[in-house]
Amino acid sequence: MELLLSKLKEATFSIVPIIILVMILNFTIVPMPLWSGVALFLSSAFLMILGISLFNLGVDISLIPIGEYVGSAIVKSRNLLLIIIMTFVLGIFVTVAEPDLIIMAGQINGVPNSIIITTVSIGVGLAVAVAFLRILFQFPLSYILMGCYLVAYILSGFTSSDFLSIAWESGAVSTGPILVPFVMAFGLGLASVRGDKTTEEDSFGLVALTLIWPIIAVLILGLFFAPSSGSAMSAPQLESFSDIVLLYSSNISEYFVQVAIALFPMIFVFVVFQVWRLRLRTKTLLKIGAGTIYTYIGLVLFLASANIGFMPAGYQLGGILIKNTTSLVLILVGLAIGFFVVAAEPAVFVLKRQVEEVTKGVISAKAMGIGLSVGVAVSVGLAMLRVVTGLSILYFIIPGYTIAHILSFYIPPLFTSIAFDAGAVASGPLAATFMLSFAIGASEAVGGNIYTDAFGIVALVAMMPVITLSLFGLVFAIKSRIAEREAVIPAEDTIIDLD
Repeated sequence: MELLLSKLKEATFSIVPIIILVMILNFTIVPMPLWSGVALFLSSAFLMILGISLFNLGVDISLIPIGEYVGSAIVKSRNLLLIIIMTFVLGIFVTVAEPDLIIMAGQINGVPNSIIITTVSIGVGLAVAVAFLRILFQFPLSYILMGCYLVAYILSGFTSSDFLSIAWESGAVSTGPILVPFVMAFGLGLASVRGDKTTEEDSFGLVALTLIWPIIAVLILGLFFAPSSGSAMSAPQLESFSDIVLLYSSNISEYFVQVAIALFPMIFVFVVFQVWRLRLRTKTLLKIGAGTIYTYIGLVLFLASANIGFMPAGYQLGGILIKNTTSLVLILVGLAIGFFVVAAEPAVFVLKRQVEEVTKGVISAKAMGIGLSVGVAVSVGLAMLRVVTGLSILYFIIPGYTIAHILSFYIPPLFTSIAFDAGAVASGPLAATFMLSFAIGASEAVGGNIYTDAFGIVALVAMMPVITLSLFGLVFAIKSRIAEREAVIPAEDTIIDLD
């Protein structure tokens, strides 16, 4: 019960900043309809808080242990081919259930959801397999990432322009609340194959690879497919609270089926490993089973609240805002959304503590928090700039990641791994739901192309923490060198005095 209350607190802190911002805008410059706007949004926000809480609780006591157990069991086989095949398959199965990816795929007309989800999942499967080989053979992560991003830049010149932003978005939404904790736990199990003290360091960098490989996969898909114009989003017409209840009751059943299908492959693999090799105690299995039920119910509530109410509200808000105000106000609101959303993201607290521990307090958690909030605020502001100007996402992505790659030569390797993993921290559930729908609504209101102008906001949100962490890594490296010099110089002076 205490753990559930903790998760409720985390989820509440994540959603409340958006609720406050929306209410301020509603009562000032962006009045929304009472029932189909404000009431639907608040009802959906409540269900989303409950869904995220149950989902995160389930991930902690079910999916993360499954990742650790299965990762360790695969490694113990000592069969390299089997390990590669199983890491590939598990990467696919985990991604199929990723809620952020399911939500994004549902916003694209003209391309079946199953094709997009399958393509991204294959990309993640390949990424996890490559990550294991990197751990085993100790390939430098920075060189692998530079090669992958170079391939992505080249493919971006050939893929459909309407598919370009979708491709870069797909990497950011794939690294969501299921994949990130599972892959990190799975990575710890895989890293144990080397049996040395670098196990924890080796586990970093997996998420970075699972972000870029789906991008490459979807860029290739864009050579053969193109989305049709217009979004799949619309705002329902509601007149009372009973209409909201009816809307949910008539649509929620599809999410029970959808989530069951998405989670089944992962659970099936775990059952196979339990029978074949794990043979866990009944008490452990009951705990994992309870966690799986929490995950299932939480994921159903999250997807239902996001698709039925939360995203339509963001869609309306973006459209009304750009009609009632100016482009400058849209950009300023984007800056505020980015700043407050990442500041309340629970995973950000974990990242800040992690960096403070790694640097032994040289980089404080407070400084990290301010840096990430400013970075993500800038990224959402840039995304709103794209909405009103139609600038290609490549004008931001290529310079941004180039800076991060250059900095990787001057910072400790562990900082490079953490920095590229950090993108998944900021691009949480709110980025794929509220922010994306907000951008789509604004883009459609100004007559833009949502696939070239609105999509890409999550990709920009994922990019800025990479640059921010890399800059902090540079500060840490400089401070460390200064401290080393100050420690050496007095010793040299003492020797000279004795002579």
